Amino acid sequence: MAFYKGKLNSAPQVREPRPSSRAECSPEDAGDSDGAALPRRTTAPAAAFARCPGPAPPLPGPAAVGQGPLPGAQWEAGQKKEMQEVYQLGPQLGSGGFGTVFSGIHLSDGRPVMAIKRVAGESVLQWVELPDGTRVPMEIVLMEKVGSGCYNIIQLLDWFELPDSFVLVMERPEQSRDLLQFLLEQGFLCEEMARWLFCQVLEAVRHCTACGVLHRDIKPENLLVDPESGDLKLIDFGCGTFLQEQAYTHFAGTHAYSPPEWICLGCYRGDSATVWSLGVLLYGMVCGCLPFREDRDIVLGQLWFGQQVSPEWQHLICWCLSKHPADRPQLEEILLHPWVRGKRF
Repeated sequence: MAFYKGKLNSAPQVREPRPSSRAECSPEDAGDSDGAALPRRTTAPAAAFARCPGPAPPLPGPAAVGQGPLPGAQWEAGQKKEMQEVYQLGPQLGSGGFGTVFSGIHLSDGRPVMAIKRVAGESVLQWVELPDGTRVPMEIVLMEKVGSGCYNIIQLLDWFELPDSFVLVMERPEQSRDLLQFLLEQGFLCEEMARWLFCQVLEAVRHCTACGVLHRDIKPENLLVDPESGDLKLIDFGCGTFLQEQAYTHFAGTHAYSPPEWICLGCYRGDSATVWSLGVLLYGMVCGCLPFREDRDIVLGQLWFGQQVSPEWQHLICWCLSKHPADRPQLEEILLHPWVRGKRF
């Protein structure tokens, strides 16, 4: 799937690098690049991301996942109401392989919800059977598991089963738009702004991991950003699954973010594949394009740094995008990295 539509389609465009900027690097040699003071490379309004200079504050650990109805579920005399009794659909917001998304409001108080997402039963990747025998999409179960304890994950308010589909009702941050749209406007971000957003992604991923959830599709389209405050929320668990120790032999997500071990061996581990996708995401935030054009480029792992970036940022990118999974950092190591903490080597 395209990243930065209009910039990257099926064949991503890569900026022409200077000869000296080519690097097939390890974290150890990444710090040798020129790391002079960074210019601000963004046209964002001055008010945007006022809290940008520092990392996102730590959030409390995940709450225990209950076995009852989801938060916000509408019940009357022990029976769930019909969707049309509770919500009114608004204009369509988007459509794709993930389903069709509409805006909507809560009829009782006029409160907006982020999206009413209809997922056709035939497009569900994975099903889970509830204790009462009901089969529901994995996405619903995963969103319930991560549903409390992290501000940076979108909240599932309600869900309904229709004859041929399921409908998910989620919160709606009214000022937000996805990071892809934001990047299309900005082109690419200064490292300070990228750090603020990336730290929030890390908090969301850390919470998912603590809850035993693997998102598998971390990319700009699945990150909602408030352009004024810089607040970010992770959305769309349609490709997600339960976190497991053993390797996965089925890939779900966006191919451009898949790690080299999946391309070469047809398997991957959840933690190391997630770190790889975080590296791809962070590279795109600062450089404005994907780091790799084709499968061959992913396997070779040659990175281009055609513009001035700090040695700390370059080190983190090379570490996350190490060709061998065992060479990549753990999530906690990323959280302690000098670039994430706003420090220099």
